[in-house]
Amino acid sequence: MNPMNAFKLKNLLDRFLENHPKLPPFFRAAVGEVREGTVIEIKVISPDNKTIISNLKINEEDMAILGELKELK
Repeated sequence: MNPMNAFKLKNLLDRFLENHPKLPPFFRAAVGEVREGTVIEIKVISPDNKTIISNLKINEEDMAILGELKELK
């Protein structure tokens, strides 16, 4: 990744998290519950009440990836 794009991505993420301060504590609480077999569901409700739901089940490889991401701090 281009270093300038990485810097821009970091700034955008920081702004997003400033706009949604409850998100980081939620993720910190949820990460302790994630293990192989965990189902993560995402639900989006648009202003005109259209709903889209998707989910994924965490597998062994996902856990290895999450472990590597934790080390990037």
